[in-house]
Amino acid sequence: MIDPLLVDLSRLQFALTALYHFLFVPLTLGLSILIAMMETVYVMTRRTIWRDMTKFWGVLFGINFALGVATGITMEFQFGMNWAYYSHYVGDVFGAPLAIEGLMAFFLEATFVGLFFFGWEKLSARAHLAVTWLMALGTNFSALWILIANGWMQNPVGSAFNPDTMRMEVTDFTAVLFNPVAQAKFVHTVSAGYVCGAAFVLGVSAWYLLKGRHVELAKRSFVIASAFGVAASLSVIVLGDESGYALTDNQKMKLAAIEAMWETEPAPASFTVFGIPNQSGRETNFAIHIPWVMGIIGTRSLDRQIPGIDELVANAEERIRNGILAYDALEKVKADRTDTAARAAFDATSGDLGYALLLKQYVADPRQANEQQIKDASWSTVPYVPLLFFSFRLMVACGFALLAVFGISLWHTMREEEAPRWLFRMALLAMPLPWIAIEIGWFVAEFGRQPWIIDSVLPTFLATSELGVTDLLITISGFTIVYGILAVIEVKLMLAAIRKGPEVAAFIDDLHPGQSDPTLRPAE
Repeated sequence: MIDPLLVDLSRLQFALTALYHFLFVPLTLGLSILIAMMETVYVMTRRTIWRDMTKFWGVLFGINFALGVATGITMEFQFGMNWAYYSHYVGDVFGAPLAIEGLMAFFLEATFVGLFFFGWEKLSARAHLAVTWLMALGTNFSALWILIANGWMQNPVGSAFNPDTMRMEVTDFTAVLFNPVAQAKFVHTVSAGYVCGAAFVLGVSAWYLLKGRHVELAKRSFVIASAFGVAASLSVIVLGDESGYALTDNQKMKLAAIEAMWETEPAPASFTVFGIPNQSGRETNFAIHIPWVMGIIGTRSLDRQIPGIDELVANAEERIRNGILAYDALEKVKADRTDTAARAAFDATSGDLGYALLLKQYVADPRQANEQQIKDASWSTVPYVPLLFFSFRLMVACGFALLAVFGISLWHTMREEEAPRWLFRMALLAMPLPWIAIEIGWFVAEFGRQPWIIDSVLPTFLATSELGVTDLLITISGFTIVYGILAVIEVKLMLAAIRKGPEVAAFIDDLHPGQSDPTLRPAE
């Protein structure tokens, strides 16, 4: 039997390192595009202020990029350290996108980051601009492969279980690449990164304007951040809606839990604005509904139903019973590889094998499970609804609040009169919102998939390494200490660079003393 504490600690360690790592990723995504836009204006106008802006924000990008790389490498090693059976079971599928990300996207990104900092006086203006855009594209390209891997965990297409190797194997790599869940997650995640970058630039610029420092740089940065932020916020909302639509076909239980929809409603389903879900009573108290909205968002129609939790649990129970047949056939195949009848039986039921594995938290051999254990296993497919319900709504609230901040900022910057000081205070206070929304978004995506580490294929509790609780407590403590030190270093470096202002970018010129390229200078 699996030790629940071992599973919980393994999940906690990965959650801590993943959420910490993703403090840096979205800012890297957003700043890279904003920097490229600023340098584009510089090359077009040859006005020195835009070059100074590019270098200044580039320094902050570089600090954040370095911490992102350091924390990202640790995450990939955890698959072998803490999730050894997961790596063995699905490594043939999951490992490919990770390898491509490491060998191609990461090196592409890192190469152009180096050229960005060291190439100012060695490359022509247009060549350096091309490097900056390639750096930005490489950053986004790196995120693509990670999200393809994560999207496969949410919707394991293009793969099948091989009874001879006892592993999941790729059957169609094109399907893995163009997984609709992965594509929806990619565009939504990248857009959220753009919002994060825009909010960061907007907030820092607002601080300068409140202090009356570096006014010319801050004004231009404020304008470009507010315009970019409006576009990015709108895209996050639209693409988030697309992600919700993808759940309707691929992760019905996650969608029902987010909505606290216990029973299937007549189409089109209503959207629950507020309520207090009761997991034990399987009801939502004090619910406030908006008719039709959920049905339209979730199905793009007025006649398709969205199944409720009760219906999905009944479906899970049926699949568990079918999975027991698959498990029995697999055991017979393992005992006799030439048993054609057992192979035929397994092929007919293999799609539900993962549901039979849910029983292993109650009984060693799923074929020996009693009726109560089967019902308990079917209800274990329901994640904790209250957490998902409120987390999702807090994420959405942050998103709309940011859209309002960017919209008001853009409206004031388009007017000829001077912007009020309260606007800058609002922009400064709004800086944490994208990080809050992004971290909650990842929580909803990953917690909502439970109890599966690979949806409908492998339960989370079966995927861990054979470690001791003490081992995990030691490593969690070690990661917490090291990451805490890195967090202090990151904050101190960023604050020091912001306090110094554009002068901090002078170190870029020191990287190549004595070098000068007149093509990079503004026209006389």
